[in-house]
Amino acid sequence: MPKPLVRILTKKVFIITNLLVAVLFLLGCYAQQLFTSASWFVGLLAISAFYLLVVLLLFFIFWIIAKSKWMLLFLAILLAGWRNIIKIIPFRTSADFNIRKQKDALRIMSWNVAQFDILQYKKDPSIHNNMIDLINQYQPDIACFQEMVAGDSIIDLNNKYYHKFAFYSIQDFELSLHFADEYYSYNWKENYLSSQHFGIIIFSKYPIIDRHTIAIYPNDYNSIFQYVDIVKDADTIRVFNLHLQSLKFTPVNMQYIDNPSMESDDDLQKSKSIVAKLKKGFIRRQVQADRIREEIEKSPYPVIVCGDFNDVPNSYAYETIGKGLQNAFEKKGAGLGRTFSGIAPTLRIDNIFIDNRYQVEQYVRIKKKLSDHFPIITDITRFPNK
Repeated sequence: MPKPLVRILTKKVFIITNLLVAVLFLLGCYAQQLFTSASWFVGLLAISAFYLLVVLLLFFIFWIIAKSKWMLLFLAILLAGWRNIIKIIPFRTSADFNIRKQKDALRIMSWNVAQFDILQYKKDPSIHNNMIDLINQYQPDIACFQEMVAGDSIIDLNNKYYHKFAFYSIQDFELSLHFADEYYSYNWKENYLSSQHFGIIIFSKYPIIDRHTIAIYPNDYNSIFQYVDIVKDADTIRVFNLHLQSLKFTPVNMQYIDNPSMESDDDLQKSKSIVAKLKKGFIRRQVQADRIREEIEKSPYPVIVCGDFNDVPNSYAYETIGKGLQNAFEKKGAGLGRTFSGIAPTLRIDNIFIDNRYQVEQYVRIKKKLSDHFPIITDITRFPNK
């Protein structure tokens, strides 16, 4: 085959591949608008969007070296997807965080606490204690925890606590974390270790005047969410705490993700299992996000939404729940902002969304691996004229 013909065919392959990656990237950017139960696979493209963007950048560099007009394709993609690209990576070099917040600021923390290491507590309480110390170090005014495990205490006439269970009472957490009020939501069917509840909780240093748990089908842990109304000075704020559908990957699934291969029928079955769980997660989160959005729109007060979304920016759940709200990371975060410590370095799946009547002053992701999620914190202040 003559060299010019080889060169022409090679260029065509590069162009077609570049166009294909560009289309897949834009589909991932606009996953929320395209997502249905039938087109669930666009959720995979949302997860892959950062990697597709890297591939597009490599093509851009190649076309510059080749002095080809196809370099303009990357610039066109940037224009078409810019609003979505900055949700993935906000192009901010650093995000300083002052532990001492300003006088009028409200500090909010969200953290999937992975049961505060309950399984190892009796054997080695160090992780549990380090988590408590971390929370006290940053002193959030409002803390939303997911995967919370706790039981109840009973009080004698002298106001001394006597525990029904050996450890992990809500009252202990209130006291050790110096909160004044709390609201715990859980599915009673999913008691933990036959004695402790498994759920989500909101702690507050300000009075909680109203509280609600919303449960939807199939009424499992991921199908409940909660909100409370908190009074701070002249403001009443409605705070939502949620934990959307988990992927429920087994250790075998995680091992395959770390070392994928297709060398046997067993490998094929493992990959099918992972895809099936991803599909189920996308569809379940769509239903959950729609229901949460309904409650957000009913709120007569400014809204704050915290939680483990188990989904990435530009996903259906992220866009639906965050519609009309500010994402604290997008406003003040830097880099990729990864909040889940496993699988991939791009999984920012924990979020704090803030009502537009507030200004996001600062944001931090605390990169200490005490749970499989990193805690996130933001400080906000009320705009005076809103």
